[in-house]
Amino acid sequence: MNRKRFISSLVTAGAALSTSGAWAAVPEITYADTHYKIPPYLKAGDTIGIISPSGYISLADIIPSIQLMQSWGFNVVVGDNTGKKDFIYGGPDEERTADLQQMLDNPQIKAIMCARGGYGLVRIIDRLSFKQFKKHPKWLIGFSDITALHCHINRNFKIATLHSKMCNSFPDDWTKADAMQVATIQSIKQALTGESLTYSSPAVIQNRPGKAEATLAGGNLSLITTLSGTPSDLDTDGKILFVEDTHEYLYNIDRMFWNLKQSGKLSNLAGLIIGGFQLKPDVAGEEFGRTIYDIVTEKITEYDYPVCFDFPVGHQKNNFALRCGIPHTFEVGIGGSTLRSL
Repeated sequence: MNRKRFISSLVTAGAALSTSGAWAAVPEITYADTHYKIPPYLKAGDTIGIISPSGYISLADIIPSIQLMQSWGFNVVVGDNTGKKDFIYGGPDEERTADLQQMLDNPQIKAIMCARGGYGLVRIIDRLSFKQFKKHPKWLIGFSDITALHCHINRNFKIATLHSKMCNSFPDDWTKADAMQVATIQSIKQALTGESLTYSSPAVIQNRPGKAEATLAGGNLSLITTLSGTPSDLDTDGKILFVEDTHEYLYNIDRMFWNLKQSGKLSNLAGLIIGGFQLKPDVAGEEFGRTIYDIVTEKITEYDYPVCFDFPVGHQKNNFALRCGIPHTFEVGIGGSTLRSL
C-alpha cells in the first residue's frame, strides 16, 4: 500500500468545520512558578505531526483528526510508523522511538499529537534525546499513556505540554458530534492557539473550599505512580495536581494514592483536582467498602489546600484540554469549582 496515496485519498476538503465553545470568600494559596518554557502557540499554516508512540491505531482511524486539524488551518504530517502494528504496539520499540525522535528534532513541526494511548511509552522514554526539543520547544499532545511524556518533560525540562484527547477521540462525522464532543475537541485548538481556558465542575459535598494560583501538572494516576522514583518522576511540589484513571479496582486506586502520599507528592500541593475515575466493579464477596471520595479524603486530611472531585478530565467524553506547566487559578466554593489558565 502506498501510504501517501492512501492518506491523500481519504483526506478530503469535507464540510466547513467551525464551532466554538469551552467551559466558558475562601483561603488563598499562591505558588507562582515562572520557570516553565511555553512552546510557541500555533498559527495558521503551522504543522502538526501525528505519531503512535504507544498503542496501535490504523491509518483510517486518524483521518477524521487530520481533516479537522486541516480545517483549523494547520498542515498535518503523519509519522512513518503510524499505522504499523506489533501486537498491541504501534510498531516495534525501535521504530516508535525513531518516529518520535524525528518529530522532536524537526524544527518545522510545531506540535506533536499522539494518535492514541494504550501502552508503550515507558519502554522507549529513556532512548529519546530531547536536545533539539529543548532548543525548539513544541507542543506535545495526548493523555493516558502519554502521561509518561508529560511527567518526563515536567521533571527534566520544565516545558509546557498539552494533556488532551487524541486522534482516536475525534468523531468520524463532525456534523453528528454532540455538544460535549464538539467542546472537548475544540478545546484542543483553543489550547494550541493560546486562548485563555476556563473550566468548571459542579459542587460535590466532599470538595474542600479554597483558592490557589500555581502551575498545573498531572495526568493518569497509574503512570504517575509507575514513574515514581525514576528519572521521569513527576514534580508536584507547589503545583495544582490533577489525576484521573480508568479500568482499575478501588483497592488499587487506594494503593496508588498511598504511593502519592508516602512519596510526598501530596504534601506541598497548591491544589488537588480529581478527574474521572472509571472503575472496575468489586469482586463479589471482596468488596473494598470505600469510595473514591473516601480514598482521597483519607490521604489529605492533614493538608489545607483546595480539592475538587468530578472534574472534566479523564477517560470520558468530557475530557477537556489542559496545558501542563502553565499557571492557573483554581477556586473551589460552595457553588462548584473553576480552573482558569493565566
